[in-house]
Amino acid sequence: MMTSNPEVEGKQIGVIAYLTVIGLIAAFILNMDKKYPFAQFHIRQMLGLFVTGLALSFVSWVPFVGWLLAIVGFFLMIYMWIIGLLAAINGEMKPLPVLGDKYEEWFKNL
Repeated sequence: MMTSNPEVEGKQIGVIAYLTVIGLIAAFILNMDKKYPFAQFHIRQMLGLFVTGLALSFVSWVPFVGWLLAIVGFFLMIYMWIIGLLAAINGEMKPLPVLGDKYEEWFKNL
């Protein structure tokens, strides 16, 4: 699956990061030695989405207001996930809408 072309391999790892939590873990492991900037960018974006999803799941425990926030948040997350996946497929390093720049700031050491 992986090729010897660093640009293509980094793009493949970036796309893998968006394929569920298992894909995120696999992308992190595949990129540990090579540190492709493109792959690192998309790993940080997907890690941010994952952490946001965890936070929304905790918010959803709050009756009524939490439920509404969680529903809106989950739809926003689906939108951001699609945008991120399409950016990775197209070879773009475009931050996710709303929180993408924050994800880069929070996870800059990865």
